[in-house]
Amino acid sequence: MKKPVHNPREVAEIVAIQALSFVASDPERLGLFLAETGVGPETLRNAAADPNFLLSVLDFVLRDDATVKAFASTAELHPTNVAAARQVLGDPSWERDVP
Repeated sequence: MKKPVHNPREVAEIVAIQALSFVASDPERLGLFLAETGVGPETLRNAAADPNFLLSVLDFVLRDDATVKAFASTAELHPTNVAAARQVLGDPSWERDVP
């Protein structure tokens, strides 16, 4: 059994990776995302390790109500949780190992 994640930054990164998976699951959506970010399909996996790239994934999902609602439903999250994850990843004052 996996141990639960309580660190806000880790949770936000998990949400962003889920969002990337959601984007990648639809060829049209993925094409739009790749065109906007300039990332190629061959470098997508490596880019996912970059926190700034994860921010761009969440920005892409959050810019359209229908997309964020569809993602939130797929990930079994409330849409506000997606926005909160974006805030955590975009705030440099969040520490990775907060006691």
